[in-house]
Amino acid sequence: MADPFSPFKVDLPLESQRGFNTRQVHSGAIPDPATKARAVPIYSTAPTVEVLEKRVAALEGGTAAVACASGQSGVFQTVLCLAHAGDNIISSINLYGGTYSLFKCILPRLGISVKWVQDSDPESYRKLIDDHTKLVFVETVGNPRISIPDLRAIADIAHENKVPFAVDNTFGAGGFWCPAIEHGADIVIHSATKWLGGHGTTVGGIIVDSGRFNWKESDRFPHLTKPSEGPMAFSYVSAFGNVAFALALRIEVVMEVGAVMNPFAAHQILVGIETLSLRCERIASNSMRIAEFLSEHPLTGWISYPGMLILHYSVGDCKTMATHPWGSTHSIMTEEDRIRAGITEDLIRLSVGTEDVEDIIADLTRAFDAIALVHDSVPTTVDGLTPQTCDIKSDVAVKEVESSVAKML
Repeated sequence: MADPFSPFKVDLPLESQRGFNTRQVHSGAIPDPATKARAVPIYSTAPTVEVLEKRVAALEGGTAAVACASGQSGVFQTVLCLAHAGDNIISSINLYGGTYSLFKCILPRLGISVKWVQDSDPESYRKLIDDHTKLVFVETVGNPRISIPDLRAIADIAHENKVPFAVDNTFGAGGFWCPAIEHGADIVIHSATKWLGGHGTTVGGIIVDSGRFNWKESDRFPHLTKPSEGPMAFSYVSAFGNVAFALALRIEVVMEVGAVMNPFAAHQILVGIETLSLRCERIASNSMRIAEFLSEHPLTGWISYPGMLILHYSVGDCKTMATHPWGSTHSIMTEEDRIRAGITEDLIRLSVGTEDVEDIIADLTRAFDAIALVHDSVPTTVDGLTPQTCDIKSDVAVKEVESSVAKML
C-alpha cells in the first residue's frame, strides 16, 4: 500500500547526494507532469507548498518540514504542539520582539509559563529544567544584539534531560550561515519572509523536523508516543518514526489552528531561495566593508561584531535598512528587560542589503554629516556643510534630524 504521507517526506537518499547550492534550485521538485516545465508551477492547493517544505527541509538536513503563515505562527504552533497548560518552556531573553511578546504575554494566558535565561552561560538552561519543561528555545543570532549562543552546549544539556531543542534559525539563512541541526537542534524554525524569500515581499514561516530527537525515550510527550483519544487513534511516534513531530504538528496544530501558508507565497519564497547563496555572499561582503567603515568613523561609539568573518546585521532583505530597536521592534519590552537583553538606547541596527557598497557608505556618510550639521561640536567630513549637502530639503527635516540625534546623545 502506498504511503499517503510520502509527499511530506524528504527523499533523503537523493538529497544527501546534492550540494547545498543545488538543493536551493532543485530539492522537492520534479518536472510538471502536465507541461513538463522545470519551474515549480503555482497550484491553488498543496503541491506548491509541499515543494517548498521539502526544499527547506533538505537545506537544513531535516526529514520533513511544515510551512505556515508566518515565522511568528511557526514559533507559536511549535510550542502548541509540545506544551500544554501547566507546562513550561525555557528561552533565551535575546529574541525578536514579537517572539518575546508572545512568550511574555500570550503563552501565560494558555497556562504555559516561560523561564528566561538572561545570560550566555549554557549551564543557566540546566538550572531551569524541571519535570514540566517541554522545550528549550533560542535564536541562532539573538535579535537585535547579534549575540551568539553556544548551540551545541545548550543542545547537549537539553538532550541530557530528554527535552527537545528548538532553534529559530532565521538568521542562519536556511543553513547557509548556520546548519542548526548539525549543532544539535531538533526543531528548526524560519521566518521565510527574511533570508529565504529575500526581498521582503512575502510573509511565511517554515518548521523543520530534524528527525533526530528520540521521542520514545522521553516520557514528557505521551500525546506523541501513545495512541490519541481523538479521531487520530494512533501513536505518532510508532506510525511515523523520524517525521513524527512534523506530522503531529501538521495534523493536530497547523490544520486545526488554520495558520497555513498560501501557495502563492510558497512560490515567491521558492524563487527567492534559488538566489540564497548569491545574496548571502554579497551581503557578507557588504557587511564587512560597512563594519570597517564604521569602525574608523569618529561618530561611531561601538560596533557589535562577534568576531566572525561576516556581520549578521542583515535580516535577509536585499534593501539596506537602519532601525532603532529601543523605540521600535523591541519597544514592547520593559525597559529593564531591554537593558538585560543588551538593547540600549544608543543601538542602531543596520540591516545590510545587496546594493553597491559605495552607495551604502555614501548614505551613512550623509547621515553622519547631518548629525554634524545640528551639533557644531561634532566633526564632519564635508567642508561648508549645509542642509543641501546632506540631502536635507527643509527646516522641518533639520528639526527631525536634530530631535532624533538629541535622543541619542
